[in-house]
Amino acid sequence: MKNILLGVVFVVSASASVGAIASGSIAAGEAAVKKYSCASCHGANLQTPIDPAYPKLAGQHQDYLQHALIAYQRGAAGPNGRTNAIMGGVAKALTHQDIQDIAAYIHSLPTSLVLRK
Repeated sequence: MKNILLGVVFVVSASASVGAIASGSIAAGEAAVKKYSCASCHGANLQTPIDPAYPKLAGQHQDYLQHALIAYQRGAAGPNGRTNAIMGGVAKALTHQDIQDIAAYIHSLPTSLVLRK
């Protein structure tokens, strides 16, 4: 019984550690958003885009943002890819950690989006 309990504690703590690593750094994400000039299209607060066709990003779900950036990296060639000349170019320069960090930062921003009804 003691071995089972220790095994469960180990699995839970390992899962929590992996989740913390995969969640991304808000500070690093903020730096990456500045580095890649996201505000030039999506607005200074990432919720007032310069064109109504561009999405509001602030407060979006983190997993959605990660998926979208990976899809832009894939482009038309990959499964579930997205095509956009600007976003494709930016996304291809991102590392996996950049994507995690950017998504964590953008998700942390205050938003006017309705996230739950």
